[in-house]
Amino acid sequence: MSVSWLMIEEGWEVVDTSGRVAGEVHELVGDRDADIFDGLRVMTPGGIESYVPAARVGDIQDGRVAVSIDAGALPDEDAEPPGGREVRRDRSQGL
Repeated sequence: MSVSWLMIEEGWEVVDTSGRVAGEVHELVGDRDADIFDGLRVMTPGGIESYVPAARVGDIQDGRVAVSIDAGALPDEDAEPPGGREVRRDRSQGL
């Protein structure tokens, strides 16, 4: 079952279109109040942080995010994140 981008958490698995593990969510970039999702910072298995713009994010399942970038090409993704701010889910409020 698909979930909202607002549910994404640090550490969730990131997979490419073939289902190969591309890394894990390192940071969520967006504005929760305005419901604007800008993208994800992903830490690859090789320890390289890469930015994935929202347009390249596909299906979001609980604990797993699909991206339309080949896992091997992810470190080469050169898109810069916009000037957004980090969004974190506040578990104490049941969100």
